[in-house]
Amino acid sequence: MKIKTGMTSVTFRKKSAEDVIAIVKEAGLDGIEWGGDIHVPAGDLGTAERVRESCRQNGIEILSYGSYYRAGEQERFRPVLETAIMLGAQTIRVWAGTLSFGKMPREELLRVAARLREDVSAARTAGITVALEYHRGTLTETKEGAAALLDQVPGLFSYWQPNPDISHAEQLAEIGAIASRLSNIHVFQWDSENRAHLLLEGEPEWKERLRCIAACPGRHDLILEFVKDGSEENFLRDAAVLRSWAADAGRIS
Repeated sequence: MKIKTGMTSVTFRKKSAEDVIAIVKEAGLDGIEWGGDIHVPAGDLGTAERVRESCRQNGIEILSYGSYYRAGEQERFRPVLETAIMLGAQTIRVWAGTLSFGKMPREELLRVAARLREDVSAARTAGITVALEYHRGTLTETKEGAAALLDQVPGLFSYWQPNPDISHAEQLAEIGAIASRLSNIHVFQWDSENRAHLLLEGEPEWKERLRCIAACPGRHDLILEFVKDGSEENFLRDAAVLRSWAADAGRIS
């Protein structure tokens, strides 16, 4: 199975949507995860329609809608869903609260889960899946928190990305813990100080992660996020590396 490659538009927040499309096309990546903070704000259906059409004209896929909706907060999911529908996204990325599993009271976890069940149900009617951002400072900071939430919400999926605070072995264990509900992958190379490096510097670790990911059921798009120095040159270098890795992983799956 071919593994799709792409970039999340927040990699270049200062670029216009047209410039984001242009550099993704230059890099030879398959598609874009459009961020809901700058490029396609929730509720701005006109922008979503224009971005969808521009992607279509340039042969760029819409990999997902990267919203900043946080389940459990006083936020409305409907504008997010309507924007994803207009954009043509098949997946909406959402955030699991504002606390890690160890810090979140049980009643708050249940409230987040209840909200997500409603959101997943609403999205399903439009043929869209909902997937959690796998991120520190939320319920998905640990595999235990992610598993607890996924167990509460049938039909919910989860992204994955490497947490630089834990070991490589622990990262692989995270992938295994959510394997049956794994969605897309945010790809970047950070050190323990949260500094971005060229993707190639993490090749041994990433190739092992991708072997684990390729063994998981379903489709898993590889989406570049942070690049060294935020530069276009380094992005293009990373994109070439990612395309090579995706081709290798596709032969495994």
